Amino acid sequence: MRLWFAPERVRAEGVTPDYRFSLANERTFLAWLRTALALIGGGFAVDQFLPHLAWGVRAGLALTLLVAGVLCALRAVNHWVRCERAMRRGEDLPVSRFPVLLSLAVAVVAVTMVVVVLFGWEGS
Repeated sequence: MRLWFAPERVRAEGVTPDYRFSLANERTFLAWLRTALALIGGGFAVDQFLPHLAWGVRAGLALTLLVAGVLCALRAVNHWVRCERAMRRGEDLPVSRFPVLLSLAVAVVAVTMVVVVLFGWEGS
């Protein structure tokens, strides 16, 4: 986590990779951040624009999306650092289970929303 705030320490390791790879790593980082922003926006949208949804369902869906957005943003910087270090060291790129977990969280929210749309879930 210290490396998140010290990119010069990352650059001090190994050899400088082809710039195209570093720029591709940065584009991936930015794509993760866009995903995080979309998840956070979706969480706020569920909370603000579905007032007739039962409170527990609305809060659960909104919090799932918000937490996924926060985790996605944190994962983005962690993944960027890990990939940059691996490229500089000539190692294989790191693998992660995070995309699967994020996909499952989004799928749970989507299935719940399908149920809400089909059957309603009005609060009192």
